[in-house]
Amino acid sequence: MSDTPIIEMEHIDKSFVGNQVLSDVHFDIQEGEIHALMGENGAGKSTLIKVLTGIHPRDSGIIRWKGEEVKFSNPKEAEKEGIIVIHQELNIIPYLTVAENMFLGKELTYGKSGIIKSNEMKAQTKGILDKLGVKNIQPNDIAGNLSVGKQQMVEIARALATEAKVIIMDEPTAALTEREIRSLFNLVQDLKKQGVSFVYISHRMEEIFEICDRITVLRDGSYVGTRMVKETNLEAVVKMMVGRELGQRFPEKNNYIGDVILSVENFSSPGWFDNVTFDVRKGEILGVSGLMGAGRSEVMEALFGYRKSSNGHVKLDGKPLKANHPKNLIKQGIGFITEDRKVKGLMLEAPIRENITLANFKRVSKNQVIQTKKERELVNQLIKRLNVKATNSEQQVKSLSGGNQQKVVVAKWLGIEPKVLILDEPTRGVDIGAKKEIYTIINELAENGVAIIMVSSELQEILGVSDRVMVMHEGKVKGFFDRNEATQEKIMLAATGGE
Repeated sequence: MSDTPIIEMEHIDKSFVGNQVLSDVHFDIQEGEIHALMGENGAGKSTLIKVLTGIHPRDSGIIRWKGEEVKFSNPKEAEKEGIIVIHQELNIIPYLTVAENMFLGKELTYGKSGIIKSNEMKAQTKGILDKLGVKNIQPNDIAGNLSVGKQQMVEIARALATEAKVIIMDEPTAALTEREIRSLFNLVQDLKKQGVSFVYISHRMEEIFEICDRITVLRDGSYVGTRMVKETNLEAVVKMMVGRELGQRFPEKNNYIGDVILSVENFSSPGWFDNVTFDVRKGEILGVSGLMGAGRSEVMEALFGYRKSSNGHVKLDGKPLKANHPKNLIKQGIGFITEDRKVKGLMLEAPIRENITLANFKRVSKNQVIQTKKERELVNQLIKRLNVKATNSEQQVKSLSGGNQQKVVVAKWLGIEPKVLILDEPTRGVDIGAKKEIYTIINELAENGVAIIMVSSELQEILGVSDRVMVMHEGKVKGFFDRNEATQEKIMLAATGGE
């Protein structure tokens, strides 16, 4: 790692309509360095990156690129210099193939004819995916048909395919499995040796301490400090982020596990999962683990009526469950927090109030007319309970940080007072403080007798939250582990097909 900064940002200020988002922020990146940019949701990390790459003009401050002051007007200018961003929000064009997405705006053509070299683009795409260790994505696959995790791998591959000097990764592993994370980290280390620099934004603390050289922390839009990773620890970084000691990462559990409330038997959907059988009890938190493509999310989508199933029996409270449409499931007391909150979980253009009311219409209405007072009381109660950071309930959801958007999704489903709540990656893109708040809510629900099914790619989360773990492999249930016998090794062995 060189001592020469390739990027320097000094005294950066940024406001939106009088709201100070960044105040006197300092940040630098050295050549051949992996530098973590950390802070709670809403701390200003994404805004700082948008200021760097020209999406937002800075109000004041200096940005230097290779020692020279610069002012990028748009991301294209930054990209020409070799600054590439992999955004947390996917920029995949769903109706194009993987290869077409990979070369979007940089298509290979035969001279000035404009005729695209399709075969060459596919071959290069295959080579890049192979280098990343990705075997289950093909150049001809339609991007929109891929899971969120696979789309994330396409985004990463697209960025790594460029002649980048600085790659900015915003929650790159949020949708990836352990195996894919290992492949990505190996490639990042190889590029680092070649002098490529990385800005790494993640709420997964274990990753930060594994791969990064330095950490810079922002809090409430201000610069807190920069530390060498080898000279600090998790507790010290958390205190920098939240301004206090966080305490135990996973809250204590006091739930009583009762009788079976949901039973699933020989549940199948051709091409996705086969003969899945499990049950979950009142007050129980059932963690669902497995590698990408194991069928975890697909089973949950079919249970909630998002996806068709071909056969199987599902019972709620001993009675057949009609899983033909989400509307019916909600009426029967089933809630579902999807892994893709942007597409399936939220109305981004609508205010917080409407998003929370969406699943709670009957509770706040009379004779099909919303009762304003009831609605306001419910919405404000849930905003307070989830500690959603917003100016008021009329704030547009799209203007919230990722963590606060996730809290709105959780609030929406808490309002229906569910019997069973399915959580698919509930803390993806959420900071460590907000994660603990969500874990606390999960525990409270379980203590009140709600059955929780939680799909997660984070093994630490699965082990820290679950009472029992179900592991899937290639569309089948591979095994179950009680809380006191579950380990990372056992879960990974089952997830990879071992006995």
